[in-house]
Amino acid sequence: MGSSPYLIPAAPIVWEQEIKKSRFIACLAHTPDIASARAWIGQLRDAHPQAGHHCWGFVAGMPGDSRVLGFSDDGEPSGTAGKPILAQLQGAGIGEVTAVVVRYFGGIKLGTGGLVRAYGGSVAAALATLSTREKCILGRLAVEADYSDMAQLESLLKQAGADWERVDYGARVSGILLVDVRLLATLARQILDRTQGRVIARPIND
Repeated sequence: MGSSPYLIPAAPIVWEQEIKKSRFIACLAHTPDIASARAWIGQLRDAHPQAGHHCWGFVAGMPGDSRVLGFSDDGEPSGTAGKPILAQLQGAGIGEVTAVVVRYFGGIKLGTGGLVRAYGGSVAAALATLSTREKCILGRLAVEADYSDMAQLESLLKQAGADWERVDYGARVSGILLVDVRLLATLARQILDRTQGRVIARPIND
């Protein structure tokens, strides 16, 4: 898994154009995994039951991860819809995104080149108006500390922007921290140094 942050959609977007009487409605949304991508595609099919085609592409995870890619021409000639849609998403370098282009056929055929331009162009235009936010890759740190060290520990966690995923208050405080994976080794070392080794901080390799 990479450690660099990447952009994801901040909010859904819909962009529409008409080409030779056919309506092309490009819909983009944040879909963090393949299951949510397929669910959202299904929702758009339900929302546009009279449309002739619901063509789509998704990058349902980190950009560049070939395991989370998918596309469909949904009845259009092979290679004219799904691949151009996916190519636009990959070119934008955005992750966790699905694009569905709904087509209402207007009675005039566009030809293979025209379809590629229509589907790819619709997604490109939608991407140009899409608002995004940065997603950091989080790592996990197992921590065990005495109560007397908690003030020092919480100060270090605040500086690193780390949050508790789980914390248990027993004879000692123990739990799991979520932190930017790029800061994981540094934070573990700082905790060890600042508490003279009293606090255990161990990165968890999933």
